[in-house]
Parts: sequence; structure tokens; C-alpha cells
Amino acid sequence: MRLPFAALMLTLAAFPTLAGEVEVKARSVDDLKAVFATVESVDQVLARARIPGTVSGLLVDEGSQVRAGDRIANVGDPKLALATAGVDAKLKAAEAERDLAAIESRRAAELLAKGAATTARVDDARTRLEVAERTISALRAEKQVTAERTGEGAVLAPTSGRVLKVHITEGSVVLAGETIATIAAETYVLRMALPERHARFLKVGDAVLVGQREMAPGDAPRRQGTVRQVYPRIEDGRVIADVAVERLDGFFVGERVPVHVATGSRTAFIIPREAVSRRFGVDYVRLKDGATVVVQLGQATGDEVEVLSGLKNGDQVVW
Repeated sequence: MRLPFAALMLTLAAFPTLAGEVEVKARSVDDLKAVFATVESVDQVLARARIPGTVSGLLVDEGSQVRAGDRIANVGDPKLALATAGVDAKLKAAEAERDLAAIESRRAAELLAKGAATTARVDDARTRLEVAERTISALRAEKQVTAERTGEGAVLAPTSGRVLKVHITEGSVVLAGETIATIAAETYVLRMALPERHARFLKVGDAVLVGQREMAPGDAPRRQGTVRQVYPRIEDGRVIADVAVERLDGFFVGERVPVHVATGSRTAFIIPREAVSRRFGVDYVRLKDGATVVVQLGQATGDEVEVLSGLKNGDQVVW
């Protein structure tokens, strides 16, 4: 017997096609703990003055990006210029003495050849010439030292990164070794602190779910990071760990980011997300026997979601 087309459509609508079926079984899942981690630089390096003097030509401010070797300030000491001028004057005097000693040495040698001078006089003239040449060499080395100290007035960035803080202002008087700026290296991590009772569950290589920033859109996806270091010291009842995550360059140092880290395991009911339907703010799941039950959902991971209540072991869920 053939059914009219409209009747056939009504018959098919009465028996909707099922997209999937799953049996509810308790299984072990990671017990995720939500904490806040802060964006930190792996290394914070201090740019220091190498000579005492007055700061001039401050070229950076908080937030400036620098490369290793960039000049960030200059420290000048007027005494270095005076010392250089003094060495130059001594060098000219020593060169004049050397020229005079060379003339006397040649004259003594000529007189010795004519028998009008003694060997002792010739030796004395040659000795004065050698002393003058050694004095010139010493003064030239001293001049190089003074020039090197003048060049050390340039305060250079010890590493590439971002300037976190400038500790001085233009015209400040600083001592050798005094901090000019604090620079955060380019490598950033998320640093989190967990209660010490979770320390035994935390190890290098563990996966960590990183939440969205406070100003990110609500549908921004979670990212995954990896624990790169667990510090062996517990401070204030907390264990500190660093999490490596890609694309942290645009974050502020010290910015807080929510993360979820596994602190053990527990049993839970996990079903596909598509098996859950929401109506009027209530979540429903359809069973194979035709019943529809209200469920309370927990954590969602990927395409699956945890069911806290409403289902029992062995239930057949269809959708």
C-alpha cells in the first residue's frame, strides 16, 4: 500500500533519526583546580652604570623595547676629560725628551768615533733614550685606559626585552654599579602558586589549560600550556611553578590570567556536548527509553562535558 507524500512525512517526523548513542559509564578524569597565574619574565636583568658621574642622554622610558647592546643612557664624568688632557700633555713632554735623548745619543756616538767621548757617556745617552721611549709607551697605555673609561659611560642594554622600570632621571648623579633600568627578557611565562597539598601532583611537562584575558571576547578559546619548571621551595604554604604558553608578548608583566591545572584524578560521568539540549535555562538529556531527564553539568573539555547529577551508570543516552 502506498502512502501519500504528506502522510509519509508525518510518519517520518514521528520517528526522528538519532544522531548518536552512548552508554553512561564512570571514568577517571583529571581533577582541575582553577587558579590565577601572573605573566612574568623568565629573567629580569639590571642595566647598571659602569663609572660614576652624571646621567645625560636618557633614551628609554618604562615600556620601551630594547635590543641587546642598545644605548639606554650616558654617564659623563668631567674629570675624565681633564685626565685625558693631562695625559696628552705628559705624552708631548715625554716625546720632546725622547727627541732630545735621541740627539744626545747620536752626538755621543759621533764623538766616541772621533775619540772625543768615553764609552760611559754613550751608554748613558742610550739609557736616557730607552727610558724616554718606555715612558712614552706607558703614557700611551694610560691614554687608552682613560679613553676606555670614557667609553664605559655608555649604559648598554644587557639583553633584549622590555624596560620595566627606569630608576633615575636626566641629570642624576650615580655611582659605579648603580642600577639605571630594569629590563624584562623577551621570554615570558605564567607563574602560578598552588597550595602545598597539591605539590605532589605537579610535575614538569603537565598540561595546563589557560583561560582568556579579562578583556578578551567571551567566546575566546582556551589555550594549552605546559609546566616548564616547578620550584623546589614552598613559600607561604604554596608551591610555585612556571607555565610555558605561546604568544604572551602582548600581555602586561604582572597581568593575571586564569588557568586550570590537574591536581589529581576522580571518577565522573562524561557525555558528548551535542547530547545536551538547553531549554529555558535548563539542561536536558534524552534516554534511549524515551525519557527526558534534567542534568546538572560540570566542567567542559573539548567536545565533552561532565554530568554532575541526573544520570547513573549504565544509562543509554541518545541524541
